[in-house]
Amino acid sequence: MQNIKIGTRGSKLALWQAYHVADLLNAHGISSEIVIIDTKGDKILDVSIAKIGSKGVFTEELEDQLVSGAIDIAVHSAKDMQSSLPEGFEIIAFTEREKVNDIVLSHKPDIDYKNSNKPLVLGTSSTRRVATLKHFYPHIQTVEVRGNLQTRIAKMESGLCDALLLAYAGAHRMGYDDLIRHELSLDEFTPAVGQGSVAIEAAASLDPDVRKKIILATHHQETGYRLTAERSYLRVLEGGCSIPVFALATLENDSLAVKGGIISLDGKDKIVHQVSGKPEEADILGKLLAEKVLTSGGDTILKNIKATLNK
Repeated sequence: MQNIKIGTRGSKLALWQAYHVADLLNAHGISSEIVIIDTKGDKILDVSIAKIGSKGVFTEELEDQLVSGAIDIAVHSAKDMQSSLPEGFEIIAFTEREKVNDIVLSHKPDIDYKNSNKPLVLGTSSTRRVATLKHFYPHIQTVEVRGNLQTRIAKMESGLCDALLLAYAGAHRMGYDDLIRHELSLDEFTPAVGQGSVAIEAAASLDPDVRKKIILATHHQETGYRLTAERSYLRVLEGGCSIPVFALATLENDSLAVKGGIISLDGKDKIVHQVSGKPEEADILGKLLAEKVLTSGGDTILKNIKATLNK
């Protein structure tokens, strides 16, 4: 079988993901090579994601290479994938999901985010995390921190903030477990859609036999059901990286439960709902959850968020 060319961003975490996919392919006797591509999101570090436009910030250049045939598949953090892909592209696989929690990571051992008497500055580039903090922990200050994980940690250590608010998956994969001070509850900090999984994208023109073999080697079915539901929810809300929406699907005893919602930018209004059904209904469940959220006030919150971000 042909050598699979895997396109990826160049950060250490992106490369971890690409080599992880290469290992999965290799275990099924499929050879591969890694092709590094710079994206807009990697080049523009002094502006927030919300301002440079959340659609395709980390994926556009990779998609150009898929079309040209320079790469066969592109590997992304699933949470970076826009909810609707451009025509001619599809996500063909999701790797098995890592623990989905958000964490507080710091070089300081005594971080106590619940103590309102002790000033604390957390670094994050996520509107979802900022809005969630405003809702549950309004005493915490936040500062915009962008760049790869190593860059963010260096900024923290230089005094920009006391700690970083991140996904467990990235910190764990980069070997920073010793700096994790708190694992945040899923009830308070419901993660971004897709958090903890790696998405494999291909052009629709990819050879069907090659596509089938890649799916067989890399796709994790339970994760697939969960992310299908979450992404279906996100698609209805048209939530890119700049909209504080969240969803988490869990699968137990052949029942898929999807919990999700939206939170206003100031943290004052938060709407959460849950639906459940069969795993095969994942796409429908996501839409059902979105309808519940929108009809119970989520549409107003969404309208206000978009108006604010477009100013």
